[in-house]
Amino acid sequence: MKIGELARATGVNVRLLRYYEEQGLLSSHRTEGGHRQYSADAPATVARIRTLLAAGLPTKVIRELMPCFIGEGPELDACVLDHLRTQLADLDTRINELQQARASLSDLLDASTRALATAGR
Repeated sequence: MKIGELARATGVNVRLLRYYEEQGLLSSHRTEGGHRQYSADAPATVARIRTLLAAGLPTKVIRELMPCFIGEGPELDACVLDHLRTQLADLDTRINELQQARASLSDLLDASTRALATAGR
């Protein structure tokens, strides 16, 4: 399957497919003419990459997880579940930090608005 065919089959543009390959997430071989040729399972691989990206995982982590898929779906082997739990905990921490920052910003905005209203501005 050529890169254009893979792009059409997955809805992922050619540029992203090249990026996935550069990151070691997707592999191809070159034809004699220098064109990328992907295997028949490439659409499933791209779907897995997209699933992991949607979960907020960086490409470095995705590269480590790619050999750990079970069957044709998005399910991963038990040996990586602790890694996924760690990623989830990190995400929860970042969400909490963002919520705190948002509350602080909201308080600052409210206090400034009240001060301006009191000053007649």
